[in-house]
Amino acid sequence: MKITFLGTGNSQGIPIIGSKHPVCLSKNPKDQRLRSSVLIEKKKKFFLIDCGPDFRYQMLRSNHTRLDGILITHEHYDHIGGLEDIRPINVNMNNRSIPVYGLRRVLENIKKRFFYIFSSNSKKKTNIANVSIHEIDHYKNFFLLEHFKIFPLSIWHGALSILGFRIDNFAYITDANNIPIKTIQQLKNLDLLVLNVLRKKPKHPSHFTLFESLNIIDKISPKKTYLTHISHMLGFHEKIEKELPKNVHLAYDGLTINP
Repeated sequence: MKITFLGTGNSQGIPIIGSKHPVCLSKNPKDQRLRSSVLIEKKKKFFLIDCGPDFRYQMLRSNHTRLDGILITHEHYDHIGGLEDIRPINVNMNNRSIPVYGLRRVLENIKKRFFYIFSSNSKKKTNIANVSIHEIDHYKNFFLLEHFKIFPLSIWHGALSILGFRIDNFAYITDANNIPIKTIQQLKNLDLLVLNVLRKKPKHPSHFTLFESLNIIDKISPKKTYLTHISHMLGFHEKIEKELPKNVHLAYDGLTINP
């Protein structure tokens, strides 16, 4: 399995438009972050987790031209805003429909935001994305995507129930500020954990601070962790990287890992 970080920034990305914050002015490419998303390659199949507004550029930059499925953590714009831009992917795959997986609430939100994709006349049009939607059942431990087992993970993002995902010994969690004990148990024996961190302080109502992320990592005890969904307020990549425990690293855009 190969993991590519397409983006590692928070909802605004880094740099923020008009910001004079030192991190936003940094010339280090590792301080320049698109909205968070990862591409997973397994046995020549490609799965995307979240499809944010930077999706088009992320796919161009990483030189990927196909998708076999999209997993959506939740319905916020920075996680679904790029769904319309999968049209060229459809064309590259002989207009094959791409399955999108999410909670019922999330899928209903997607159908409202992108109503023209799902209208009764949509099949007659060639200038819209071709997707099929698939509800993730909370009562099932896993679902199958291209014969691979995907384990949905219950996560809290403030007052919003969202999903993380586990595939084999890799797990991806973003936008969390609370992980239930049951989910902690589902995250044992990981080779690689990807976990969100927003900043050092102050405490945020819907995202982990660095202290909180490190505390969760201690509870899960993965072999290695990469932090993502990072804001400019965390600090410079190179500086923060030196402050982290030896098995914890900051992810950056374009990073590839083979867990």
